[in-house]
Amino acid sequence: MKIALIASEAVPFAKTGGLADVAGALPRYFQALGIDTSLYLPKYPGITADPAGEIEIKMAGNPLKVGIYRRDNTYFIDYPAYFDRPGLYGTPAGDYPDNLDRFVLYNRAVVQMLVRNQVDIAHCHDWQTGLIPAFLRQENSPIKTVFTIHNLGYQGRFPGSEFAKLGLDPKYFTPEGLEFYGDVNFLKSGIVYSDAVTTVSENYAREIQTAELGFGLEGILGRRRADLYGIINGLDYEVWNPVSDPAIYRPYDDYPGKMINKLELVRECNIDREKPLLGMVSRVAGQKGFDILTEVFDDVIRMGFCFVLLGYGEEAYHARLKEFESIYATQVSINLKFDDRLARRIYAGSDFFLMPSRYEPCGLGQLISLKYGSIPIVRKTGGLADTVREFNPATLDGNGFCFEEYSGPALLQSLDRANAVYQRPDWRQALAEKCMRCDYSWNQSAIKYRDLYLKLLNR
Repeated sequence: MKIALIASEAVPFAKTGGLADVAGALPRYFQALGIDTSLYLPKYPGITADPAGEIEIKMAGNPLKVGIYRRDNTYFIDYPAYFDRPGLYGTPAGDYPDNLDRFVLYNRAVVQMLVRNQVDIAHCHDWQTGLIPAFLRQENSPIKTVFTIHNLGYQGRFPGSEFAKLGLDPKYFTPEGLEFYGDVNFLKSGIVYSDAVTTVSENYAREIQTAELGFGLEGILGRRRADLYGIINGLDYEVWNPVSDPAIYRPYDDYPGKMINKLELVRECNIDREKPLLGMVSRVAGQKGFDILTEVFDDVIRMGFCFVLLGYGEEAYHARLKEFESIYATQVSINLKFDDRLARRIYAGSDFFLMPSRYEPCGLGQLISLKYGSIPIVRKTGGLADTVREFNPATLDGNGFCFEEYSGPALLQSLDRANAVYQRPDWRQALAEKCMRCDYSWNQSAIKYRDLYLKLLNR
């Protein structure tokens, strides 16, 4: 069985988000299962690899020469005019205006490589690869396709007037195909024309079939229900492990060791060491729950919490959060930046890790926080609902605190329950150490993908 993973980013080569962690980790776990696996990426600046030939593709009828580079089992599509740029998808000013052209070229080049390398299954990730199932369908290729949705909110929509650039038969540009309210929709193409569709958690697979979280695609997803699977993302414990993490203050594998990291974190952030510490590492946006958090932030502080945030995003929330920091200087530390070292120290040093997201397809933050013994407090949505269960002090069942209604008062109720556990040192330690024993490695998820591949090949 030869599997090709196709993504627009993957660690260690290029990263803007969780997609890169998934695409970077899966090949290693598939190889451990005996699956012949290759990975296909654009060749961005700074990637070093060996020349592996050249292919010719047509864009709007014009032939273009595209370079192929290879490093171990990873293939890179090299077209400097499109990919030798400072950002993967755009700049702080916005998306690149030629993103359709860039990813049409990438998809077409990858299809040629899939055929040349005689792969059995093409596993495509997110909208940037959504045309590959359609291209293979048009060519009547025997290659099976799996399309994974990491976040339905990002669809790759472009004006319908650009459809001719795709090189697809006009019959594909219909409401039953990749047309979406007059636009070309790359994500919809992946959903419609792949043999199987997966999402990054079981709960998210159900949620995206509803009007609330379907982003207009709930109808087509409902029609594909029989071929829609939820497979939770795993966490790479070679990368995220407090026993071996060089960025944290001191390695640990138990609660006393974690408390050493808390003392160092509050010292670095210059906040109160005696109070329960809430940590957040997040994009600062309404979708991540900052609207309801800022609504009740004064109440959170009055409950006795300290709060440390690392992230960057929407300017309106930046200003509001910095205002809270100035008011509550000994309890609040707001860090509006990207800093991997500080992120890891927040995971290691926080008592609780807050994720009050409006929606969260999978979420890696709660998986990391569990491994580092920072008790998660989450809204019950997407992958958060699949991985965090309400703690019951009477039975010691559960591994965190959850709320369902998307509101400030519901968030406060979950914080109140967490605070009650914090006031009992025996419960607090037992729960933190239980979190550290949770296993959300990629092993089980990789097996589920393997079983899906075998199902498609035996169909």
